[in-house]
Amino acid sequence: MARPSRPHTGRGRGGRQPGWSLPLTWWQYDLLLDSLEHRGTGRHVEQLSWRWCGPLDTERFTAAWQSVTDRETVLRAAVAWEPRPHVVLHERAAADVVRHRAGGVDWDELVERERLRGFDLRGPGPLRVTLLDDPVPAAPATRVLLTFHHGLLDAWSVFVLLDEFYRAYLAGGALPGGERRPDIRDWARWLEDQDPGPAREFWTRAVPAGAPAVLPAAPGPDTLESGCGRAEARLSAQEAERLYRWAAALAVSDSTALQAVWALLLYRGAGLSGSVQVGFGVTVSGRGIALEAVERLPAPMRNCLPMSVQVDPAHPLGRLLSALRDRALDMAAYEWVSAGQIHEWTGRAAGADPLLASLVAVGTMPRPPRELRAGLADHGVRIEPLYASGAHTAFPVALLTHRDPDGSLTLTAAHDRSRMSAADAARLVGHCARLLRELPATGAETTLAQVLAVLEGEEPPRIAPRRGSAAQRAARLRLHSIGDRPDVERIPSGS
Repeated sequence: MARPSRPHTGRGRGGRQPGWSLPLTWWQYDLLLDSLEHRGTGRHVEQLSWRWCGPLDTERFTAAWQSVTDRETVLRAAVAWEPRPHVVLHERAAADVVRHRAGGVDWDELVERERLRGFDLRGPGPLRVTLLDDPVPAAPATRVLLTFHHGLLDAWSVFVLLDEFYRAYLAGGALPGGERRPDIRDWARWLEDQDPGPAREFWTRAVPAGAPAVLPAAPGPDTLESGCGRAEARLSAQEAERLYRWAAALAVSDSTALQAVWALLLYRGAGLSGSVQVGFGVTVSGRGIALEAVERLPAPMRNCLPMSVQVDPAHPLGRLLSALRDRALDMAAYEWVSAGQIHEWTGRAAGADPLLASLVAVGTMPRPPRELRAGLADHGVRIEPLYASGAHTAFPVALLTHRDPDGSLTLTAAHDRSRMSAADAARLVGHCARLLRELPATGAETTLAQVLAVLEGEEPPRIAPRRGSAAQRAARLRLHSIGDRPDVERIPSGS
């Protein structure tokens, strides 16, 4: 990676003057290529929505977002591919805020339209705000939709930006001061300063040889479906609390319990006997790094890392939980490394024997700080709970989880319908929920075979092979091969 510099002197699109130039991270490069290959599908686009109850001053609302855009460099970022792929940070960009009056458009249609619209990241602005008034004159309320692209923002970043927006709104539409640091430039500098040697050594040692079982379903026929789907199951607040307390008693987190269940479903999907190595992706915030105030830094830092663990039905559940917990702790020092780099370091750059083909993501839904909620209440405004839709997955299937305001736990199987049908996705997430409900009745010495016996007699979900000819699949692999990734131009630092 190159250090941030100021190589651009011409004007950007719309007459905007570009400023800083940053290299794309390894992870960004692969994600943006995948976005280009799947235009118009909503891939890598995430959305947050909530209800703004009370009066909403459109002019003040828009001015507040403009103030945040002026303050936060990443909201003025764009992507340029020539002469080498890089991020351009513009000096100015207009906040994209649109308000629809009640009855002008259906909410569900609006949400889907905004997702499929995607982003042209050649120009600045990886986030849009869309408002729709509720048709209840006696109780003014407005639905708010934030749509953003993972190439430049992650969900954590958007929650940081939301807090800044609320502060700006309460201050009359303007934040005091200029650009805030740290920002995406500081993150780029931090990455450039890292020695990849220890990370390479760790991952080549941690990743086992051979091909792990990576799909939580048995081979099946063509689904005859297309697009992206979602299947949901829910643990009640009482069931979620039981799971949390059970995991805590075993000195693991409930996310570790979730990973253990997913590992068991991967084992079941492989249809093998005896001990089997399984592999899947886990999301990390990417903010566990030694950079001051990194928790308030808006940038695409959330990352996916490969988790690999041995599943032996004769082993006790406690051993699997401990292995997953310990591996997560070991990986924490290297959460800034991309899965693509790890594949290359372990000789898998051409797509052979992938370490993961599914993902487990544990989401959080923070509320605005108490002082901001109190300030909004003074203006007659109440913010009803957020809803996160999650991005369409680039994997055949991903398990997304989040706690709801009432304490319940929502499990979502986001799936590629050409690989896994709606019925099979519902079956998979149902099996996951069933195992999670049963875990609190087990102990550390319960064997994995005994845990899996809960699903005995249940038909396993099916997954279809990837569509397209072998030549087409090979071409896609070459496109996404890390080994074929062009080097980012190294420009001497001018700052």
